[in-house]
Amino acid sequence: MTLCNLLRVPPIFIMDELFKNSFGLPEFTSIIFPENNDFVNSTIVQNEINESTEYYKATLLSFFKIILSCLIFCSSSCLFVLPAKYLYLVYFHLVSICIILLSYWTNIQTLKVLSGKYGHFKIDMIYEVMALDFYGIMHLFTQLQILDFLYLLCRNVILQCCLSLMFDFLQVCTTNHSIPKVFSFSFIIPTLIALIPGTHEMLNTISVLATLLPLFTMLKTLWLNIFTIKNLICDGYNHIRETINNYGISSLIEMEWNRLNIPSVLRIFWAIRVLEQTLYLLTDIEVQNETLYGAMKYLLIKGCDTFTAVLGMTSFVSYFCHYIGAFFQWILLTDDVDDKSIGTISAVLFYILALQTGLTGLEPEKRFIRLYRNVCLLCAALLHYIHNVVNPLLMSLSASHNPSLNRHVRALLVSGFLIAFPITMLTYLWSHHSISTWLLAVSSFNIEIIIKVLVSLAVYSLFLIDAYRTTFWERLDDYVYYIKAFGNTVEFCFGIFLFLNGVYIMAFVSGGAVRASMMCIHAYFNIWCDARDGWRVFIKRRTAVKKIESLPEATSDQLEELDDVCAICYQNMGSAKITKCNHYFHGVCLRKWLYVQDRCPLCHDILYKAEVSNLPTQDTNHFQDLQHIIDAENS
Repeated sequence: MTLCNLLRVPPIFIMDELFKNSFGLPEFTSIIFPENNDFVNSTIVQNEINESTEYYKATLLSFFKIILSCLIFCSSSCLFVLPAKYLYLVYFHLVSICIILLSYWTNIQTLKVLSGKYGHFKIDMIYEVMALDFYGIMHLFTQLQILDFLYLLCRNVILQCCLSLMFDFLQVCTTNHSIPKVFSFSFIIPTLIALIPGTHEMLNTISVLATLLPLFTMLKTLWLNIFTIKNLICDGYNHIRETINNYGISSLIEMEWNRLNIPSVLRIFWAIRVLEQTLYLLTDIEVQNETLYGAMKYLLIKGCDTFTAVLGMTSFVSYFCHYIGAFFQWILLTDDVDDKSIGTISAVLFYILALQTGLTGLEPEKRFIRLYRNVCLLCAALLHYIHNVVNPLLMSLSASHNPSLNRHVRALLVSGFLIAFPITMLTYLWSHHSISTWLLAVSSFNIEIIIKVLVSLAVYSLFLIDAYRTTFWERLDDYVYYIKAFGNTVEFCFGIFLFLNGVYIMAFVSGGAVRASMMCIHAYFNIWCDARDGWRVFIKRRTAVKKIESLPEATSDQLEELDDVCAICYQNMGSAKITKCNHYFHGVCLRKWLYVQDRCPLCHDILYKAEVSNLPTQDTNHFQDLQHIIDAENS
């Protein structure tokens, strides 16, 4: 799997280079013609015609560059999504082509040396052998030229034999049969012919012909497999169509995402890219004396200058955030509470912020500042995620009378961190940055998480107090409702504030389609949906209270005569409400029951006619919690 991931990295580098070069898009400049025709002479007109001709030539060349870049991008994308089996075959063919080209280059270089440095020696050597002049041959040996000649000749022959064996092995891997011996022999033919006198002018032609023989073998293999390529394309199309029809496009994306192992491939790509920039830092004289902070800053700036580079950085951010979330889950001794882990959520958030703020199109210094601000927003998202993990744990520990002091301490320590870290962050930001829309947004996120943690701790404390009470606490439900209503109201106010902050930036600072779409999503999920659900809860509660107040209160004599517990909470009844079907319940318990249905818990007789729809869930999806973060605007 690791090798397959590595083989998918080169296509990403090709696409990255295309993004760097903007797909060959030219920077068009207007042609300025003289306004006063009275002073135009023939030379100026000729110059204008030449400039126009060059302009149209450049435009046509740019058009071909764009087409070529798009074709290369599509080819790289197809290579990236190939199954592992066919990916190996493609690389085997590419390596075979490289072997043929290397064989041609080494033959040409060796023949140049043999023909130049040892040309006269080779002729003299042949004449001495034909004349059987032993002393002449020994004289040539004493000049040590024949040793150099033989060494160069043997070295090239050995290299060509190794290349021939490698080429034959790759052909066996791709076609399951070896190449003909004449094709293997073609690698060393130019070297052997170079020994014949008078063949100097033919050597280049012979080298080209010897190179064309193995190329012909590869073309023949490709032609024989043309139907395999056709079947591969058809099978891929049928697979995509059937998956979309049966499971939907989201399932197709998830399946391909797992098959291609895209996060791992992107991490390898970004790591190699950073390693390349690090080597540049170590070798370039102008930047090799940079401090550690300067080097890290340079690597971060270069690590997000294209869309593919941002994807690679996003994969690393997701990797680190996943382990941060796993660390807090380990502290809390709990499992992942969401269907999607914090790694996936943080990756989506980071990339949306990069697109929304135009990270790749900024100047290096501004890009670094923007990246720093996006990381601050990502930290706020992590805090919200950690609160979503610890909040249900606090509720379960207090409501279930869990005696484990260790788990209580762990949850309280994490809650303390969720208060201390935002305060520290706010102190640092307000002491080192001037007031701005971005600072106000980050501050609102941190204040919001502090309030949410305090609300969770307050509800946890109430439940904990109730756990140690010996009598039923009828006012507990009201206290919990008031505290949660306060927290939801504050969160709703912060949502409106962030929306107004975004409107201000859209109108006076910078706009954009991504920013506008994120604001619309924020307005719907965090303002409209929250207001609608909150109002429904309020109406439902007010209706239930009115219904309970209309029921008669049980007297002490009636309770003493009944001598029973509440059928809903199984607690002793110091006070109770009497339904029309003559059943006794705690007023608070019956009110909670009316949130669910309008029938008696015992006899299922209709108590009241339903007036409002069922209560929507009060648990906020983590996506909605993080939607505030997406709307953070950076000035």
